[in-house]
Amino acid sequence: MKGIIFDFDGLIVDTETVWYEAFKETLFEKHAIELDLAGYSNCIGTGNEILYQYFREIAGNSVDCEQIEEEAFNKYKDKMKEPLLREGVKAYLDEAKEYNLVIGLASSSSRDWVHSYLEQLRIIDYFEVINTKEDVSRVKPDLELYIKTLRDCNLLPTEVIVFEDSLNGLNAAKQAGIRCVIVPNDVTRNLVFKDHDYELHSMSQEALCDVIQKIAST
Repeated sequence: MKGIIFDFDGLIVDTETVWYEAFKETLFEKHAIELDLAGYSNCIGTGNEILYQYFREIAGNSVDCEQIEEEAFNKYKDKMKEPLLREGVKAYLDEAKEYNLVIGLASSSSRDWVHSYLEQLRIIDYFEVINTKEDVSRVKPDLELYIKTLRDCNLLPTEVIVFEDSLNGLNAAKQAGIRCVIVPNDVTRNLVFKDHDYELHSMSQEALCDVIQKIAST
């Protein structure tokens, strides 16, 4: 094993739970609609168009998705004033550095979004490669983000483990031929994950070296 690749939203920082709460409040206030957790969870880890399509399904084709997102973002900012790393993330980064693993990041979010959090949390220097939606023509569940990140890291799919929290991320990693560890958050925990290589409640559950050994032995 020569490298690990992280997703960002929901995995490094649990932005997804806060976004869900913000969208849930906005949709109820604007349209008296209860946002279904299972339906919303399927939109995580990909581009906004999938989310907008879901909003049109539950609120009608005339719904102003951009306005909903704008109002939800204002709520999100109020809720997410001091972002925190998910449990075990910093330990995994430190352990990966100790083992001289290449550390990459592949996110369907924007570059500014990802970089601002990494800088605020003072972990950006851990990542040798960071790819976001601006770096590809198609985001997850398409495999392009992972193929580009592998190429930029100068690694083969068999030399890497991906850490993801969503079905879209899992599908992208597996299409790229990479082994994938699922670390769900409170929003994605209800999803049925299949074909993944391992699952953790959080990265604090097991040391990175133990996870690598278990996956390498399968």
